Amino acid sequence: MSITLTDRAADRVKSFLTKRGKGIGVRLGVRSSGCSGLAYVLEFVDDVDSHDQIFEDHGVKIIVDPKSLVYLDGTELDFAREGLNEGFKFNNPNVKNMCGCGESFTV
Repeated sequence: MSITLTDRAADRVKSFLTKRGKGIGVRLGVRSSGCSGLAYVLEFVDDVDSHDQIFEDHGVKIIVDPKSLVYLDGTELDFAREGLNEGFKFNNPNVKNMCGCGESFTV
């Protein structure tokens, strides 16, 4: 099982954590949502639950709960700028279909 970050994503997370002034890493997860069923959750982490799985890539800790890991295994988190828009992008090999707006997915 693995979760990885691109250089750009790692730099962005480190920058956010520095500006925030606290935090041990970033949590990736999924929740039920949208027209396709699942949506990504990305948030900063101050505390880790004993059941969480912790990955580290490019000096950044990535925390994933056991239920989400099933859907996220093998995912690479990237940070992209497209025109005036910028944000984190999930390159998830488990995705079978995405909704038209790109906000939700199925596996």
